Amino acid sequence: MEDRRIRVLIAKPGMDGHDRGAKVVARALRDAGMEVVYTGLRQTAEMIVNAAIQEDVDAIGLSVLSGAHMHYFREVSALLRERGAEDIILFGGGIIPDQDLPKLEELGVGKVFTPGASTQDAAAYLKTAVAQRWAAQGT
Repeated sequence: MEDRRIRVLIAKPGMDGHDRGAKVVARALRDAGMEVVYTGLRQTAEMIVNAAIQEDVDAIGLSVLSGAHMHYFREVSALLRERGAEDIILFGGGIIPDQDLPKLEELGVGKVFTPGASTQDAAAYLKTAVAQRWAAQGT
C-alpha cells in the first residue's frame, strides 16, 4: 500500500505543561510523511486511548517529563488491551531513567526516546514498526 500513510497520535498525559518536545516530534514525523494527531496538554489515559481509536492511528507516542511515566504508560497499555486495540504501537519519550526502560518494555512499550535521541530515529522506528503491524494485519 504505497499510498497509505502512517497515522500517529502524540499525547502529553497528566499535568506536565511542557510540550515543546512533543511538538518538535510531531512536526518531524509529519515532515517524514506521517499523519500526526497532537492531542495537546493535560490528557488522561482514557482521553488518549479514545482519541487513538477514533482517529484509527497506527501508533501512540507519549511525551512524559513529569516522572509519572510508569503510571501513564501502564494506564494507556491497559486501556488499549481492554478495548481490543493492543496492536496499536505504544512508544514514547521524555525524561525517563534507564532503569525503567526494561519495565516499560514489559508493559508493551515498543521504544522510548530519551533526551538526545534524534527525530530521524523516531521516524525510522515507526516506519519499521508500523510496517510490521500492517504485515501482521494482512493490510
